[in-house]
Amino acid sequence: MARLLIVGGFLAAVFWVFSIVDCAVQPSTRHRGVPKAAWIAIVVLIPVIGGILWFTIGRRRANDTGSIRTVAPDDDPQFLRSISKSEQDARIRRLEEELARLEDETDDGAAPDPRP
Repeated sequence: MARLLIVGGFLAAVFWVFSIVDCAVQPSTRHRGVPKAAWIAIVVLIPVIGGILWFTIGRRRANDTGSIRTVAPDDDPQFLRSISKSEQDARIRRLEEELARLEDETDDGAAPDPRP
C-alpha cells in the first residue's frame, strides 16, 4: 500500500510539473477563458485538479480556430453585394455551360443502361 501511495504521489508530482510547464510555454493565443497568468496560478495552486482543468478546458487545440469561421463566397452577403447582377448572370451562364459540357462528355462514353 505504501508503494502505491509513493508511486501515485510521484506520478501526481510529474503531472503537476508537466502541467505548469505546458501552461507556461503555450502562447497567450492558445489559452481559453482566463489570461495566461491566471491559468498558471490555477495549475500551481490546485496541483492535480488544476492540471486536469488546464488540459480539458483551458488549452486551445492547434486545430481549434475559436470564433474564426470561413464563409464560402456564395454564402457571404458582403461578397454577393459586391458583384453586379450582370457578373452574377455571366457566372451562372459559365457554370451552366460547364455542367452541360461535363454531362455531354459522360453521355458520349457511357455504356447503355443494362436495367430494363
